[in-house]
Amino acid sequence: MTMTRIALASASVLMLSACISFGPKTPESLLNLTPTASVPAGTTINGDVASALHINEPDAPAKLAVTRVPVQIDDSNIAYVENAVWADRPTRLFRKLLGETIRAKTGRLVIDYDDPALTPTNQLRGTLQDFGYDARTGSVRVTFDAVRDVNGTQVTTRRFTAEVPGVVAEAAPVGIALNMAANDVAGQVADWVR
Repeated sequence: MTMTRIALASASVLMLSACISFGPKTPESLLNLTPTASVPAGTTINGDVASALHINEPDAPAKLAVTRVPVQIDDSNIAYVENAVWADRPTRLFRKLLGETIRAKTGRLVIDYDDPALTPTNQLRGTLQDFGYDARTGSVRVTFDAVRDVNGTQVTTRRFTAEVPGVVAEAAPVGIALNMAANDVAGQVADWVR
């Protein structure tokens, strides 16, 4: 009798485990940003904190405060690309891409993380306005409104944008195109902050 109860209990647990889900379905892969300009391994860049450039994590509208890729359907409706999930928030990924690109293209000492002990007066911040797919044009667009604060005395703003047309609204092509556009924008910013 005891063996029958154990067998029934085990079967019940197995059947129940097939019905329970402890979270959302894991995506097949995660999207990431990969810099096209990178500092070679072993490179040393040094300098004093006063001449360093600190890159703040950009601000972003709510549609970019998630790890999904937004699709602008029309002027007032947004959806998300199916199965397209970032490895981290787009603002964090873009900050790291900016840091690596500026470091590689300019040779400057760049701090692209938050460290209370390091407070350079040269700051780069801004807002990541667009970082997604536009269904109306079949393209991806990255737009960054940059604010450059030089030594706490001079502030300059500039808008940088890049677009990749002819993109299929699927996770892999959208991710590749966004990586291309983000690298384009990062290169433009690096040229600006030289």
